[in-house]
Amino acid sequence: MHHSTKKWIFTKISSIILIPLMIWFLVSFVSIYDKGYLEIIDFFSSRLSKVLFSLLVVIAFFFYTLTISEIFEDYLHDEKTKNVANKVLNLFAIVVPILTLITIYNLN
Repeated sequence: MHHSTKKWIFTKISSIILIPLMIWFLVSFVSIYDKGYLEIIDFFSSRLSKVLFSLLVVIAFFFYTLTISEIFEDYLHDEKTKNVANKVLNLFAIVVPILTLITIYNLN
């Protein structure tokens, strides 16, 4: 299978997975919007919220990386610039979710 075909399939699959996760997050956000700090910490301390939010963050950054790399492919013509941009993008897409997950899982 061609590389661009794999990226297209992964983009479609991740976008389908993101739909229910975003619905869950929006409903949850509305329910905790007017709550205090302790209620929000309690929400993110529950196991279900941690797992669903973790999935949301990881899949969202995976989707983000795939789509932004396609923009680089289309609009950056210099190969060196494109490679550096993709490497920085991949690093960002790894570091930010890891820091987010560490923070979420360290909540009491």
